[in-house]
Amino acid sequence: MDFRYLGNSGLKISEITYGNWLTHGSQVENEQAHACVKASLEAGITTFDTADVYANTKAETVLGEALKGERRESVEIFTKVFGPTGPKGPNDLGLSRKHISEAINGSLKRLQTDYVDLYQAHRYDYETPLEETMQAFADLVRAGKVLYLGVSEWTADQMREASALAKDLGVQLISNQPQYSMLWRVIEGEVVPASKELGISQVVWSPIAQGVLTGKYVPGQDLPAGSRATDDKGGANMIARWMNDDVLERVQQLKPIAEEAGLSMAQLAIAWVLQNDNVATAIIGASRPEQVFDNVKAAGVTLEPALLAKIDDVLGDAVTSDPAKTLESSPKTREA
Repeated sequence: MDFRYLGNSGLKISEITYGNWLTHGSQVENEQAHACVKASLEAGITTFDTADVYANTKAETVLGEALKGERRESVEIFTKVFGPTGPKGPNDLGLSRKHISEAINGSLKRLQTDYVDLYQAHRYDYETPLEETMQAFADLVRAGKVLYLGVSEWTADQMREASALAKDLGVQLISNQPQYSMLWRVIEGEVVPASKELGISQVVWSPIAQGVLTGKYVPGQDLPAGSRATDDKGGANMIARWMNDDVLERVQQLKPIAEEAGLSMAQLAIAWVLQNDNVATAIIGASRPEQVFDNVKAAGVTLEPALLAKIDDVLGDAVTSDPAKTLESSPKTREA
């Protein structure tokens, strides 16, 4: 496993992060989830990403149990705050001081730890003054409950404002967690240049586009049983944007390129995001340990410029690059 610095900090994290968004607490039984975490540790992954809203807090609980007994200093635990937890009362979501203060205490209890390495604002909160949010985050750092601060799916301008406030408060914003893949490149135009300017790294999710880039979805064929595209708990909705014959046919054309590189399709997709020097780590999910062992082989891989050009030629206008898509990711009201 190779390691990279997270933003302009001294924190090193594994190039591959294990995340439990759509699996732990919902799609995968706890025993299998524990096996995937153990496989991650065996494969050299030290960084684990979750959020309080995943499976309505169950994902954090499962991860805490799976990491129990591991040397705390040897792993980096990331979690997030924003989404609704509990009965979804008026203060059960968002980035108010009240919700942040209560959310971190719940996360620490579920994760069975005294601190999290990275605490991330899961989305931008238009209903809370940014000054209030950043002050609450800074207080958590001073209290020792949080070591580093990050955001997720924020625009370039939002990060600039938050970064300036963080510095005034004597803390630092070091990461952003956006969706990023061969098919979804909306961060490249504005978010990445701003991040480089601010000392922020990307912790990217869905590098294989919810499984589309593995090539398992073949035009004209039935969907594989048990796949993300058949999941009615949210997976099918997320993947729907790519489930058309044009995209799927283009993805099939990536197979000889992966073979040329000596990689599986999933490894090629993960290695592709890691070619961006502003990406610190790619988050992978897994429902089986063997998926973890396969995906980690993308760490440390260098893709030659000619091969990257072939990928661009194949995918063509199937790629989404509009920077405005980032702005659309945060709800304009907490209830949205």
